[in-house]
Amino acid sequence: MIAAVFAGSVRPLPPEGHPSGIVKEAMAGPVLLGPLGLEGDAQADRRVHGGPDKALHHYPAEHYAVLAAAWPDSAARFVPGSIGENVSTTGWTEETVCVGDVFRIGAARVQVTQPRSPCWKINHRYGLGDALQFVAERGITGWYCRVIEAGRIAAGDAFELVERHAEPVTLRRLWQITRSHRPAAEELSRLAQTPGLSESWAEKLRGRLEWLRANG
Repeated sequence: MIAAVFAGSVRPLPPEGHPSGIVKEAMAGPVLLGPLGLEGDAQADRRVHGGPDKALHHYPAEHYAVLAAAWPDSAARFVPGSIGENVSTTGWTEETVCVGDVFRIGAARVQVTQPRSPCWKINHRYGLGDALQFVAERGITGWYCRVIEAGRIAAGDAFELVERHAEPVTLRRLWQITRSHRPAAEELSRLAQTPGLSESWAEKLRGRLEWLRANG
């Protein structure tokens, strides 16, 4: 079940006031989810956020307990919606979600495309200097989805896995391999061909593979 749906406009992010869409608010009723994301949601830098392969950002609510335990003095800040996600659920994490998984969310269907690459705005959002590094090292990044069937979604809607590839690759495994110092070339090649993977992430893996072969 969807615990909450979040959307927000671009606004200044303290302390420097950089424009960002990371600050979002819970939606009270059904919201249309289309090919480019939720109605009423916005991204400041479309070069790295948004687009068809990153139309929806999903973050597991249980990760907030991990963050709160790491920074107990800031625990009140770690609440669903605060890291910029559009959808919050419990029961699904990077350990159990695979690249290419298709989920039904309310009246829509989405496909998991890639992990989220955490950026410096996470540090600014929480007022912490090393939150970004912690999220990346723990692999508690959340993930992006493309929309394969538009529809309205709302808090309380069912969140159901409806399709998975025969040889699934978890988001956790993809993240680990991407961050490995010298991953196996065979696995990089296989991961780059994973059905459903975003083209930008596949290109990143292919570039890493070429470098390994040239410097092996």
